[in-house]
Amino acid sequence: MTVARDQRHKVIGDVHLVLTDGQGRVLFGRRANTGYEDGAYHLPSGHLEAGESVVAALVREAQEEIGVTIDPAAVGFAHVMHNSASGGRVAFFFRVEQWEGEPANLEPDKCDDLAWFPRDALPGRMIPYCRDALHHIADRHQFSTFGW
Repeated sequence: MTVARDQRHKVIGDVHLVLTDGQGRVLFGRRANTGYEDGAYHLPSGHLEAGESVVAALVREAQEEIGVTIDPAAVGFAHVMHNSASGGRVAFFFRVEQWEGEPANLEPDKCDDLAWFPRDALPGRMIPYCRDALHHIADRHQFSTFGW
């Protein structure tokens, strides 16, 4: 398919929460009933909505999906990935180590398990771009591409 040079690509933005507890473990949810990568573990995440900053989206998604309250000042940038999915998406990964509330599965229709995993023992089945991004984060690489 040839795309006219004067067409601008509209990018879908995703935010991903690397919620890290005092033991250095990261919280993952296992996808269920979504039709995409069901059975795979993934970070709490969601799409950026119109008129919303990436930090506001992260704070909103954390509240909606796992019921924790995050102060925007506690959000630390970890990584950005340009993913080839859907013609090109931009995924923002943010590390948070301080929050209020106890993480709980507030979307049981989309997630059938919440679990903490050590950074050096990630779940066996994960969405591939997420695993790749976490390796980049561990290596302190702030930018990557995936699938191009």
